[in-house]
Amino acid sequence: MREILEMQRQLLPDLMEILKKRYTILHQIMLSDVIGRRTLAVSLNMTERVLRAETDLLKAQGLIEIENIGMRISDSGRKLLEGLEPVVKEIFGLANLEEIIRNAYGLRKVVVVAGDSEASPLVKRELGKAGAKALLHAMQGEDVVAVTGGTTLAEVAEQLTPPANISLKQSWFVPARGGLGESLEIQANTIASGMAKRVGAGYRLLHVPDLLGKDAYDSLVHDPNIHDIVDMIRQARIIVHGIGDAMQMARRRKLEQPVIEELQRDGALAESFGYYFNKDGVVVHKMLTLGLRLEDIMKADTVVGIAGGKDKAKAIHAVLKFGQEDILVVDEVAAVEIVREIERQGTIESE
Repeated sequence: MREILEMQRQLLPDLMEILKKRYTILHQIMLSDVIGRRTLAVSLNMTERVLRAETDLLKAQGLIEIENIGMRISDSGRKLLEGLEPVVKEIFGLANLEEIIRNAYGLRKVVVVAGDSEASPLVKRELGKAGAKALLHAMQGEDVVAVTGGTTLAEVAEQLTPPANISLKQSWFVPARGGLGESLEIQANTIASGMAKRVGAGYRLLHVPDLLGKDAYDSLVHDPNIHDIVDMIRQARIIVHGIGDAMQMARRRKLEQPVIEELQRDGALAESFGYYFNKDGVVVHKMLTLGLRLEDIMKADTVVGIAGGKDKAKAIHAVLKFGQEDILVVDEVAAVEIVREIERQGTIESE
């Protein structure tokens, strides 16, 4: 495919630009559900006159429907986008980013979505959709799936739909650990229950804080009800998690200043599962929390990391160096920075 696309670039360079433009328009309409021409023109940085000509063509081809409330993608347009996905990944250079990252960290699969999820809600939705697709592809029908909290995982939950080829009635969704005390919508309990309801699976909840004192931990760990759910969490075959910047997560957890200073001295860059990692993927700090332990993560069949944003690149790199990820779903800006980090590390090692 790459050879054919390269020949087309040389012979018909304008064709590639037209394809990219029309794909982007169609893709944005799909992500928006329904969108007006003026709003779409602003989001794509196009004039309304140029956009009108393009959308009229897409309508004539039966790829979109134009109504009084706005434009929406048709079934034919949706099928076309799905069929074009591998071609577009080559054209936008996403396939190359995926290959570099996959080979560098020995991952089973890498998915890169175009754009910046921190700057665009539509890209965030696409990141969630890609994460949902990766999760469903990994499920076998009788799984325990442990999920963490956060805005990205909440978007994954929103994008989940029941699979057509398998029943998930015998599967269970559980939170990977307790709650941070933030907005209910982005807590692991809410996300686990939401995912389960969307795909027809069961769920169990863990009603404990994420950060515990030693006395509270010792008391809860022996509670029969808590022990039962924690035991299920630690048997998870699939783990789906976000990746956070270490200092941001420390502040969100309201850690004491001496602990934050210790994290800084130890070079903590990333947080995931309640563990803090340095640039080499070494755990430099762990929270006293009920839920997944490192040994549970290591024995899980499939670990799926989902994150986006340029500022998350170093954190993602640190977690990937930990070496337990199987599938990574990231946005384009994060992928570009991760590849730069890979190249930088390669330069350092060769000196």
